[in-house]
Amino acid sequence: MDKFNFAGSKAFVRVDFNVPLDENFNITDDTRIRAAIPTLKKIINDGGSVIIGSHLGRPKGVTDKYSLKHIVGRVSELLGVEVQFANDCIGQEAKDKSAALKPGQALLLENLRFYAEEEGKPRLADDVTDEEKAAAKKAVKESQKGFTKTLASFATVYVNDAFGTAHRAHASTALIADYFDAEHKLFGYLMEKEVVAVEKVMKDTARPFTAIMGGSKVSSKIEIIENLLTKVDNLIVAGGMTYTFIKALGGKIGTSICEDDKLDLAISLIEKAKANNVNLVMAVDAKIADDFNNNANTQFVAVNEIPDNWMGLDIGPKTEVIFADVIKKSKTILWNGPTGVFEFENFAHGSLSVAEAIVAATANGAFSLVGGGDSVACVNKFGVADKVSYVSTGGGALLELIEGKVLPGIEAIRGY
Repeated sequence: MDKFNFAGSKAFVRVDFNVPLDENFNITDDTRIRAAIPTLKKIINDGGSVIIGSHLGRPKGVTDKYSLKHIVGRVSELLGVEVQFANDCIGQEAKDKSAALKPGQALLLENLRFYAEEEGKPRLADDVTDEEKAAAKKAVKESQKGFTKTLASFATVYVNDAFGTAHRAHASTALIADYFDAEHKLFGYLMEKEVVAVEKVMKDTARPFTAIMGGSKVSSKIEIIENLLTKVDNLIVAGGMTYTFIKALGGKIGTSICEDDKLDLAISLIEKAKANNVNLVMAVDAKIADDFNNNANTQFVAVNEIPDNWMGLDIGPKTEVIFADVIKKSKTILWNGPTGVFEFENFAHGSLSVAEAIVAATANGAFSLVGGGDSVACVNKFGVADKVSYVSTGGGALLELIEGKVLPGIEAIRGY
């Protein structure tokens, strides 16, 4: 972005403006819009014009609920330029307004996902036959080429600044790049920062490297954990998945969340950690409750001695000290997933203690990357987002990068 001069160029910029709206279509969190503003401003300040493409929600066709017209005002306000709007993304109005754009002007296209061609998946009723599904899929793939080519025809430069959708091989996030040569397709500032942050953690690693993996299910994090076990020095297992490991080791977990069909998997991950000389760190005590609510009765017990009809909802004070000690000695830290039900004030302290330890390590020179919706919500809730090295905007995209996968949105621009 810094090296490219956009003067006289028309840039199609894929952003992620999938922001939450209330029932009156007011934006309740404009973080994603603000994240893309530096990229858009750079193009406009250079003397280029901007054609902005985004999705909003998961529409099954054209619907007012998911129209990007609801956010034009806020985009204009943040960009400092009156943003025009096209009521379609590939229709005649979009073509005409794109063609008429002058340097310094901006145009927001209507929701790209109003077209099935954006995702390349047909929208079918539940009762269609397999033959009908196959025919519909083939038809959408064929028409996707025309859809993509039309979007590309609006611009002379393609900029992808939508990290949150980089793991999708959609028309506007990957396929469109084929219509631009290597000099005229590039990452926006946000994409660049995300990729650099993840690669600093996964490839340019200062050691010790500690990953804190939370979440309720081992099954949703298997590939990530397996990849991390070949890279980290310490793996802290936190959150609900703890109890699957504890039960697999013969512990009593009461009514705590547990995947009974994943006990063998938990044991195999423990063995893989040993084989790779990874320090696998798990809770030794838990804050337990007799009901799943903030006002339940609570007590602290050993994590493998939870009474019947009680459930673990956070780590205990001994575990807080153990986790914090490992984190503070680390030079690279990845946090994905809270230690407990942080949404309940009475079960947020474990996650707060992890956040504070990460802040302390960061202040001492460690590089810390926080990613995944709940972890990001944690650092925002505790007011420490600006005290860690990087907070990722990507959910699925971040996790797939950590898993070691090549993301279509990244590969489309740099070839790997």
